[in-house]
Amino acid sequence: MMIATYRTHYRAYQRFSGILMLSAWGFAIVIASFLFLWLGYKLDEYLGTAPNFMFGLFFLAIFMSVMRLYNEAKRRMKVL
Repeated sequence: MMIATYRTHYRAYQRFSGILMLSAWGFAIVIASFLFLWLGYKLDEYLGTAPNFMFGLFFLAIFMSVMRLYNEAKRRMKVL
């Protein structure tokens, strides 16, 4: 009886693990992009270069986050 209950809960968790992973990655992408955007703004303010560092670091953060998300998804697909 205990084993059947455990398997049922584990399967329910497996269904939602993909959604939880995507929401965590979405949160990480938003935080990283805003952090790099702010850092780029401060660098541009200090160095007097208009939006160069701001856009550069913003796109770098998005690119790195999406690449890590892709690698995580590829790793999880190998497990399945």
